[in-house]
Amino acid sequence: MPAETPMTSPFWPGAAPKSRGAVALVVIDMQVDFCAPGGWIDQLGEDVSATRAVIPAIARVLGAAREAGIHVVHTREGHQPDLSDLPANKQWRTRVHGLGIGDAGRDGRILVRGEPGFEIVPELAPVAGELVIDKPGKSGFHATTLEDDLHRLGVTHLVITGVTSDCCVQSTFRDAFERGFAAAVLEDCTAAVELPNHAATIEILKADGGRWGRVSDTRGFLAALEALG
Repeated sequence: MPAETPMTSPFWPGAAPKSRGAVALVVIDMQVDFCAPGGWIDQLGEDVSATRAVIPAIARVLGAAREAGIHVVHTREGHQPDLSDLPANKQWRTRVHGLGIGDAGRDGRILVRGEPGFEIVPELAPVAGELVIDKPGKSGFHATTLEDDLHRLGVTHLVITGVTSDCCVQSTFRDAFERGFAAAVLEDCTAAVELPNHAATIEILKADGGRWGRVSDTRGFLAALEALG
């Protein structure tokens, strides 16, 4: 007999999760260096208003996730103080604009673990029991325990938020697909520093009905939570 086709969901790609325990909200890199005045992006002379603008929306879905009892994962991009996990090409690339990873900035050394700029903005700070993944690359799965942690928790479905849409968010989203997770990105809970880059990324992720998963929004997520009972 042919394999049974899973029932589709208006929010999830393919079948809906079997329970709330199978879902994790992933908040990508909402760190001072990316999302706050005085952080790395701000020191480069870039405008952080776009990455800051999604903080209230992420706070809303984070609150809903906590109330619903689904798993919450936060990621932080950064490197060991001795930079032993920083490839030379990545360090060189970040110094194109004059201030690179490991260099001294106003909030400590740029993207170095333990420095003030590495920390998550206070509005979205993790609470006890939430998983925090420190990653040396763009994807939350690269050189981390994230995949093993999700399997250990029984997670099959991910809801991805955070920054930046054109870099770490889409990298994590695509890698989640390659590892067999059903994932949705919340368009109103992610941003890029440059607005055109965000718009282009979202269009790519939506193409052909979503090659790597579903693109939705806060309203869709809240409805999906309610449907799980």
